[in-house]
Amino acid sequence: MPPIILLCTVGGSHEPILTALRQTTPDFTCFICTDRDPATGRPGSDVQILGKGSCIKARPSDDKPSLSNIPTQAGLREDQHEVVHVPVDDLDEVFRILCSTIQSLGQRFPGARLLADYTGGTKTMTAGLVSAALESDGVELQLVTGSRADLVKVRSGMEAVTQANVERVRLERAMRPYVAAWRRYAYAEAQQGLAALPRPRDRDLAARLAMLRDLSRGLDAWDRFDHGVALECLEPYRPRIGASWTLLLAALKRLTTENEIQEPARLFDLWRNAERRAAQGRYDDAVARVYRLLEWSAQWLLRSRCGIDTGDVRPEQVPPHMTLTPNDKGRILASSMNAWELLVHHQPDSPAGAFFRAERNVLLDWLHMRNHSILAHGFRPVAESDWRKTVEWAQAGLLSVLLQETAVLKIRELPPQLPVQPPAE
Repeated sequence: MPPIILLCTVGGSHEPILTALRQTTPDFTCFICTDRDPATGRPGSDVQILGKGSCIKARPSDDKPSLSNIPTQAGLREDQHEVVHVPVDDLDEVFRILCSTIQSLGQRFPGARLLADYTGGTKTMTAGLVSAALESDGVELQLVTGSRADLVKVRSGMEAVTQANVERVRLERAMRPYVAAWRRYAYAEAQQGLAALPRPRDRDLAARLAMLRDLSRGLDAWDRFDHGVALECLEPYRPRIGASWTLLLAALKRLTTENEIQEPARLFDLWRNAERRAAQGRYDDAVARVYRLLEWSAQWLLRSRCGIDTGDVRPEQVPPHMTLTPNDKGRILASSMNAWELLVHHQPDSPAGAFFRAERNVLLDWLHMRNHSILAHGFRPVAESDWRKTVEWAQAGLLSVLLQETAVLKIRELPPQLPVQPPAE
């Protein structure tokens, strides 16, 4: 059996402390007390531990103390206890002292079972001990309670030590920084952190932790365009998350179903991914994705509307005013701008064709900015102001055109952005 170390707040009635000592039978007790008040000179609660002779009243209504101190009543030797003094009403300082005390006890008694009893003492002492215990792994919380004759106190002789169930509090505290990572779209960080947490004993808490871990893994996969793995991770939780994530799961279904809707759905998903990179301040990554979106949009429209493959354009598909030379393998390749020129020639009255004719000069300016960025051919990082202009241009032009082109496929609005907080329990 590992040794039992008891931390006990002292103040008020001495009886609950004696009950805790009798029922837990600690090998060592740390009494947390207040010292003499420097302003009034009134004794602190340490008199119940360090007082000599008769220093404790048997009942609050008694005129004089008639009982010896608590260690004497409990039969504790001097080497079985110590006193740690804390201020009366300074919560920060109480918390600091008790965190240090818990750490010290852990080092002095390796492998010991640490129990923190917060029954007695001032409200500040109680709050400080509970907070310090929750902050320290392995510390168990307990209090002395029992049946009550009224709302004031437990009936004498009916006290018992009760373990405080703080597993949910500890789990939520431990999960908080990883769940908060969702707000930064840092799903990989969330998944790794949650996976490292120990499995709770409580089945419901264990299920909650597993769900958040798997959802984080699925969203991380989605953020990396691995939509198949995302579906594998998220689909099992549809009964629990479906009500709040209906549109999100519908979007994922489009991305993983091989039909004519899948490719345009992936175009819009690429835009949402660019938005997430910009939200992280990674504007070069965001602009690189918009460039790919611009290129891919023309490729998809040419292939689906005109039967033209930009990786192998047939000579008869090249209009007379364009000069496209075959490569060393005899294939005619169309660059991004050439692809849009081909689209204008073959689909002049389409929304996409009209967009390119009207926006050709603006598009050239945007490509100039992109080509001078570090992830293209230059050395200039993309600024936030560059991204804001890109958003305005894309939302008013490119995305609007794509929604017009996909209306026939019943895609009339952008999919939702990936969530920044887990679904409610």
